[in-house]
Amino acid sequence: MSHATDRHSGGGRHVPPPPNAAPSAGNPAAAGAVVEGVDQILKRETHSSRATASIIAAVLVIALCVYALLETAVRAVGQPPWLVDPQTAAEQAVALPDGVPPLLLGVVGAVLVMAGLFFFLNAVLPGRRARHVVPDRRAAVVVDDEVIASALARRARLAANVSQEQVMVTVSRQQVEVNVRPTSGVPLSPNAVLAAVTDELREMELTPAPEARINVASSGVIGA
Repeated sequence: MSHATDRHSGGGRHVPPPPNAAPSAGNPAAAGAVVEGVDQILKRETHSSRATASIIAAVLVIALCVYALLETAVRAVGQPPWLVDPQTAAEQAVALPDGVPPLLLGVVGAVLVMAGLFFFLNAVLPGRRARHVVPDRRAAVVVDDEVIASALARRARLAANVSQEQVMVTVSRQQVEVNVRPTSGVPLSPNAVLAAVTDELREMELTPAPEARINVASSGVIGA
């Protein structure tokens, strides 16, 4: 989720399709390959990568397996355990929570739950970035939500006839929330602001298309 007042920044991303993916009017297969390639680019730009979580999980599993193999080999040659004897560790795990302070057990349990929740959410949630797609025939265009919020804030400010500090726009995947603080003694039409913001969204043709909502503060701002 991104929010902004009336300001501008270069957050748009024009991602050209692969150079070897030129569409051909007489080759439907090539045109289909171009569309598929653009879709993959857009998905990569609008979704966060799970590579970091995957690497962390792989490193933890490999480290655990290597340690278990090391302890097993040490026990097989009759040497003392490197850290903990596997059989002793298994017996202590079965006997839990006996012999373990409740505070330590709670801390370890909380850490394990948080780690499991981290990997579970990374696997289940879509991991979308704060970006929207703008249709374009020649390139894959991705715009940061902060840039969209800035443009909408400017349009709302002009429609409401207020200063830039009196408008705050929040952009999420499915919704645009415009918060306006009116000037005391100056009438403000929420419908006019909503119509202006909706018209701006229609011109942007964002994908997915968010729905606009207007919130007008009950207390006004004293004009200069």
